Amino acid sequence: MKITRIETFQVPPRWLFCRVETDDGVVGWGEPVVEGRAEVVRAAVDVLAEYLVGQDPLRIQDHWQVLTKGGFYRGGPVLSSAVAGLDQALWDIAGKTYGAPVHALLGGPVRERVRVYAWVGGDEPAELSEQIAAQVEAGFTAVKMNGAGVTSPIATAAETAAVVDRVAAAREVLGPGRDVAVDFHGRFTAASARRVLAELAPLHPLFVEEPVLPEHGHLLPGLVEASPVPLATGERLYSRAEFLPALTAGVAVAQPDLSHAGGITEVHRIASLADTYGAQLAPHCPLGPIALAASLQVAFATPNFLIQEQSRGIHYNKDADLLSYLADPTPFRFVDGHAPRNDAPGLGITVDETAVRAADRAGHAWRNPVWRHADDSFAEW
Repeated sequence: MKITRIETFQVPPRWLFCRVETDDGVVGWGEPVVEGRAEVVRAAVDVLAEYLVGQDPLRIQDHWQVLTKGGFYRGGPVLSSAVAGLDQALWDIAGKTYGAPVHALLGGPVRERVRVYAWVGGDEPAELSEQIAAQVEAGFTAVKMNGAGVTSPIATAAETAAVVDRVAAAREVLGPGRDVAVDFHGRFTAASARRVLAELAPLHPLFVEEPVLPEHGHLLPGLVEASPVPLATGERLYSRAEFLPALTAGVAVAQPDLSHAGGITEVHRIASLADTYGAQLAPHCPLGPIALAASLQVAFATPNFLIQEQSRGIHYNKDADLLSYLADPTPFRFVDGHAPRNDAPGLGITVDETAVRAADRAGHAWRNPVWRHADDSFAEW
């Protein structure tokens, strides 16, 4: 079996899909994308396709080595994401070829269902409460929310209080038996994070995500030591080597993204590395159906898995949603806040190729907003 063609599709709301075709008629799908830079990743996939076309798709480990290390300049979000999507597609082909789900090829399932969480927003506690109540009614046992919007370099008393008030509103609706995770999104400095984390502790967040920017990872040991709240990070880390300092620092939760951190091949290894540090895996995935399908395959085969992010109804999904490009939504019908185990071959989903090709003709040019402080200086988004 040989790879004969690789195509990419830039589909709303902000996703990029790739399709890898073989001469045996087996097709694999992946989701290689950097949000806001889809066109750049698309070009990177085209370059990497020059190597893959004509190759045996089942030599996944060897292809991963060549795609990540075959160029003198390595790594970074664009190349790692291009490799990630292609890697997902190769695992999809392997599963379909062997008639097995990817989690079986990774060593077999360690659980029958995967806990997932829903995103909620709301600038005001009352609005937030309504959104969380709706997710509880839908059966979810955990939600995640942004901690704050534009935040001063040293958070003011009012900014700190607003974070605490919103998490308190979430806890009131959720009660003690459900969980809330809080995403700081790198918007806090280490000094502000340390102050806010102490005040959030009585509300018992499941974890606080990206307490500082990834480039400030050298500050994580002090934050971990000072924080009474479990800390999580990793959506902007792209390899085992980049995760190692965070795990050494003692973060409780590793959050690699299956569409950014080298795909199934590398995230499976990141999970094993995290396990040696007593850290849990909670893959980042505010993306599309292929990325989620890949994430779930890893989750089913990972002993130290904690919880899975998913994007149904997320605020980014205005022109399409998680189910828009699937021929069958069954794999993402969550029951009591969990995804039941799916034993269909490959990634376990059937992509609606007609819908994907039509959406690609419309395309998208999604960009994240640029925020500014009150004095018009740049602010972290």
